[in-house]
Amino acid sequence: MSAETQASGDIDWAEKRYLLVDDFVGIRQLLRESLRNLGAKHIDQAASGGEAIVLLSKTRYDVVMCDYNLGDGKNGQQVLEEARMRNLMLPSSVWLMVSAEKSVESVMGAAEHQPDAYIIKPITEGVLLTRLNRVWNKKQIFREIDQAFADKDYLRAARLCEEQIAVNPLHEIDLQRMKATLLLKSGVPEQARAVYEKVLEERDYNWARCGLGKIRMSAGDLEAAQQMFQAVIADNRFYIDAFDQLALSYQQQGKYEEAFGVLEKAAKLSPNSVPRQRAFGQTALKLGNIPVAEKAFRKCIEMGEYSVAKTVDAYFGLARVCGQKNDTKEAIRLLNAAVHQFGGDQVTLRAKITEGLVYHESGDYRRARKSGDELEAMLADETKQRPDSTTCLDMATLLFAVGVKDAPVTLLCYVARNNHDNAPLLEDVQKIFDKARMGDEGIELIKASRQEATDMMNKGVLLWKTGKLIEAVEWMRVARKALPHNMRILFNSAQILISQLHQTGYVRELAEEAIGVLMHVDAIAPGQLRFAQLMEQLAMLAPVSGVAAAAAASEYEAANGAVPG
Repeated sequence: MSAETQASGDIDWAEKRYLLVDDFVGIRQLLRESLRNLGAKHIDQAASGGEAIVLLSKTRYDVVMCDYNLGDGKNGQQVLEEARMRNLMLPSSVWLMVSAEKSVESVMGAAEHQPDAYIIKPITEGVLLTRLNRVWNKKQIFREIDQAFADKDYLRAARLCEEQIAVNPLHEIDLQRMKATLLLKSGVPEQARAVYEKVLEERDYNWARCGLGKIRMSAGDLEAAQQMFQAVIADNRFYIDAFDQLALSYQQQGKYEEAFGVLEKAAKLSPNSVPRQRAFGQTALKLGNIPVAEKAFRKCIEMGEYSVAKTVDAYFGLARVCGQKNDTKEAIRLLNAAVHQFGGDQVTLRAKITEGLVYHESGDYRRARKSGDELEAMLADETKQRPDSTTCLDMATLLFAVGVKDAPVTLLCYVARNNHDNAPLLEDVQKIFDKARMGDEGIELIKASRQEATDMMNKGVLLWKTGKLIEAVEWMRVARKALPHNMRILFNSAQILISQLHQTGYVRELAEEAIGVLMHVDAIAPGQLRFAQLMEQLAMLAPVSGVAAAAAASEYEAANGAVPG
């Protein structure tokens, strides 16, 4: 069908596939009849959020009409959230959130997950057709862009935005917004800044001002960023992203009181966000505001019950709260629940760390020491992968507190090697050494650890630069195993693998190895320039114009999630 035909609203709705999600059968029947009057033939129905996810997992629908309130289980916001995160929708699919709910928190909660439209009941056939036509035409413009985005080929997606601007001037603002977002994710903030500034010359859009604030924040100009976010909030008190970014900027400065105040307002405006309630609870706990931390973590657990964003952090946070209240019995129950529901070695390890901290904070030093001894035994098992940096810092804090020395020193040196150019994190490492009365020794240990990581990385780069590609690839595999969270080593390893692909031609196994490394990088720190550049290089090397690389990335993520180096 030509663009001209679609632009006129003359869209063939007969052969498209529809999913209606509503817990009231009468509403589903009314919507089904409205769609049939438009010529629709393929209409599936779901009476609950869980049933909707099952159907979405089996069929790629062109149009989903989902009620917000679905009774027990997942609500419409949580269905949309999971469909987005699990890529259960085609880039061209339309999602209409339907509800009689007009409250600010419900509308904002749904809007945060970006349905294509939010329609208030009752719905007339004319309104439905008008909204479907409008949204469908827009989705087709973004179809290729969305697919490139899903494939994490952000630079290509940004170029596609530019191409569409030339032929679809009516949608220029939306395309410019998407282009700027993609450029930020690609790690090219100066190009994104140019887009935002160009848009602001025409009109004062809050999303563009917020985007400029993010660029200021990433450049370390936190005060300028805060002024921009505050100006956006003053202009639109419902612009929730500005609240989140403002709180993050305060946290980066260590201004936790200010961050708490901003998150408190954001949580009142849009309380149905699991990540926001988690951040609110963690900030409150850091400040020692136990009642607020408890309320936030409990809400986080409650909301997470049916959400794909369910997080073990809420269980650990609430356990720490219970420890502060000397309710160790409830704390241990929560930790057992976390291990049971989430499973895995890393969750078990974090639960044991939190258990020790709870006992220590509640004054039960004998049990705290026992937890410390068990952690030492876990660390001695060299077959187990070391945890992430934050968990290592928590473990070192506990071990020092219960009188252990060698194991936490080893952990802190490991963190320093994995983050040898991350100044804020290295400051946190030094603070733990200082608290353990090892300040001077800590300075020397951190210095030596940083040098060790640098030497390891430089050896691989030297082999690469001197043309010893096979040896360089092998050495970087050793380096990745030793330092699986070191960003510089991961990026250089991927670059060397790509160099070998240039020399040998496309080899699927090597390409998958490079993709695995880059997916791990993207999980640790999204929005890195080299990530976007290297993914594009892989796409150019792959057969069929990069399709193989994109498909391999999607397969790798689906099978492995964020993988270790």
